Amino acid sequence: MALQWMILTYVVAAEAALALLLTFPSPKLLKNRFVSLISLILQPTLFIVPFAGFQLLDIYWKNEHRLMCTSDICTAAERDRYEKSVFKAQRNVILCTTACLLYWCIYRICKYHKEIQSLEEVEKRYKNE
Repeated sequence: MALQWMILTYVVAAEAALALLLTFPSPKLLKNRFVSLISLILQPTLFIVPFAGFQLLDIYWKNEHRLMCTSDICTAAERDRYEKSVFKAQRNVILCTTACLLYWCIYRICKYHKEIQSLEEVEKRYKNE
């Protein structure tokens, strides 16, 4: 059951590393090649958005059907187990949201970089005329 969360954690870590590498200042040639490589990688990794969405729906469904432990009848162990499951669910929601947000940020950074590159080419052509 924890395999999907480990996969999502590794994907979020990789996305965060890519976002950092994209935003670090670097030489123009290196940046252009790096952005083109990441742009090629972005399309196959789009699977993370529906995967995270499905995990969010799973968390929601489990939250709606979770047994509540709020009365005085619950033992301390049951209450602790209930609170631990709530904290895990909250952590996993943050993880899913972060995965989608980081994917979107990387996509937008690559798109802006390509737009800037095309505008620079247009500017260079007008200067040469």
